[in-house]
Amino acid sequence: MSKKSKVRMFVACEEAMMCCDKQQYKEASLLEKIKLNVHVLFCRSCMAYSRNNNKLTKLMKRDELASFDNAEKSSLENAFREQLKNSQQ
Repeated sequence: MSKKSKVRMFVACEEAMMCCDKQQYKEASLLEKIKLNVHVLFCRSCMAYSRNNNKLTKLMKRDELASFDNAEKSSLENAFREQLKNSQQ
């Protein structure tokens, strides 16, 4: 087996987090999912990151989420800009 065709099953935390994010948006390949699951078995911090990602995904899918409309957003932005302007003086 050549070096290029070898599959690394153990990945760094950064790569595991990237796989976790991809999995959240259903963009992860089967190999990435397997690598993430193997890594999470041994890494508590990535396990917590993965768990929190899953919670966030479930929360975002709820219908109860409310957001500002465009008028409220621009009003809030103007208030922030005014406050920032006053604090710099």
